[in-house]
Amino acid sequence: MSFGSPNNPYGQPQNPQQPQQPQQPQQQPGYGYPQQGQPGYGYPQAPQAPQGYPQAPHGGVPPQGGYGYPQYPGGAGMPGAPGGPGYPQVASMGRRFGARLLDALIIGVLYGILTFAGIAGSVGAAQDCDPNAVDYNSCINDASSDIVASLGAVFGVLAIASLLYEWLMVGLMGATLGKLAVGIRVLKADTGQKPGLGSSFIRWIIPLVGSFACGIGQLVVYLSPFWDKSGRQQGWHDKAAGTMVVQN
Repeated sequence: MSFGSPNNPYGQPQNPQQPQQPQQPQQQPGYGYPQQGQPGYGYPQAPQAPQGYPQAPHGGVPPQGGYGYPQYPGGAGMPGAPGGPGYPQVASMGRRFGARLLDALIIGVLYGILTFAGIAGSVGAAQDCDPNAVDYNSCINDASSDIVASLGAVFGVLAIASLLYEWLMVGLMGATLGKLAVGIRVLKADTGQKPGLGSSFIRWIIPLVGSFACGIGQLVVYLSPFWDKSGRQQGWHDKAAGTMVVQN
């Protein structure tokens, strides 16, 4: 009489034709693959975004662009088409005209101050000329030359001030003081970001070149958004710079 063996402790008869099933080692928790019913069973889960931040599709991390302010999809462009959901509202020509008028007023005030200062200095020099002096005519001619030189300096300073005002503010902030006052801003038409100094300079220089033709070319450039068929109301300077004007 057999009292069993390590593989058959109770001495039950075994069928020699039935192969004995090998025993599977018991898997310890924490080793190997996760057990069914435990977190992580099946495919590995993507890392979760911190609570309070926008969740990416399927609970993973957000796409390229990170957390924080909303990004346009993939950073490749603005959502949809002009006038569609999520697309920024294109600025009206009335607002754009009002912003241009305010900016011209600001530059005009600066021009007036510089012109008055230059002419006042030259007129003061002319008043110092003695009518009874032998060199009176020479003194007046010198004063007149000073007035012309002062006006030339004023125009030069005005051109530099206009460049810095329009170029830097639009490139770095997306708006001038006039645009901020009426609630519009300039952005890149493909990404929705600030124009940057390169695009802003192109946008500024094209109307300036048009102003050499008695101002007619500049006027045509500023009116060109009326003829744009893209729905973005881009002027020729906007198309060259890849920008558009939207409402805040």
